[in-house]
Amino acid sequence: MNLLLNLEPPVYRPPSEAYSLLMQVTLGCSNNKCTYCAMYQSKKYRVRPLNDILADIDSVKAQLGAHMWPSGKVFLCDGDALGAPMEVLVPVLEHFRKSFPGIRRFGIYATAENILDKSEAELRQLADLGLNMAYLGMESGNDEVLELVKKGNTAEEMLEAGLKIKSAGWKLSVIAMLGLGGTELSSVHCRDTGVIISQMAPQFFSFLSTTPVPKTPYARSIEKGQIEPLTTKALLGEMREILGGIEPKSGQIIFRANHVSNMFPLAGTLPRDKQAILQQLDQWISQCPEGQYPNINPEYL
Repeated sequence: MNLLLNLEPPVYRPPSEAYSLLMQVTLGCSNNKCTYCAMYQSKKYRVRPLNDILADIDSVKAQLGAHMWPSGKVFLCDGDALGAPMEVLVPVLEHFRKSFPGIRRFGIYATAENILDKSEAELRQLADLGLNMAYLGMESGNDEVLELVKKGNTAEEMLEAGLKIKSAGWKLSVIAMLGLGGTELSSVHCRDTGVIISQMAPQFFSFLSTTPVPKTPYARSIEKGQIEPLTTKALLGEMREILGGIEPKSGQIIFRANHVSNMFPLAGTLPRDKQAILQQLDQWISQCPEGQYPNINPEYL
């Protein structure tokens, strides 16, 4: 189904939102300082005018009529659309629901900061309207690593935000970045990430491998020898160490490592499949040659 959508590039969404309708509520990223990220460098963060968003929804309705796109899902862009005020988010959700009563759910990127900025009552109100899937780029559970890459939040704030949004009835998908702290911080990155994920127990957890994007501060730090990147074997070792340290405080965690940056895709449910996943990783690690580095083109990320 081909739709003419009013989107300002570049536009990003999680792999699991591949078949969702994309609607920009905000443009850019409110932090936009992470040293490894170039996703929104061409955009100044701003909330789109409500009337413009509502007009875009009307345009989709005019194109589809009484039909729905197959997934029935909507992903609200850009980098952290949850930073938009309730005065924007609520009318957008209501107008979508009025225009398309069959919508299954809404998803959104979120930061710890904009989760904590909203009250639990506000988060519940959004969940009641169908916005109940949040993607949180935690990246690391270690404060030294988070400070290194200017993430803008502490590990404790990440944990508080994750528990808060789950308590408000949302599903939470958390992303961690393999190799983010380089060789020097690898051990604490793995240890503390496993601890935070265990305590937060998000419904979904995934990895992506740190890929230096040219001209970013992170890439320049590698060029200057300030950060030593991990080999493919060491990245697998980090994946094993983090997963080995995860003991969910409650419930189960659906785990995925299917991002294009990961050379070895894995999937399972923790803790049920933990031992099988670790055994697979042990096999890959034993077969992986020393001194080999990932060869991922950042343009494909």
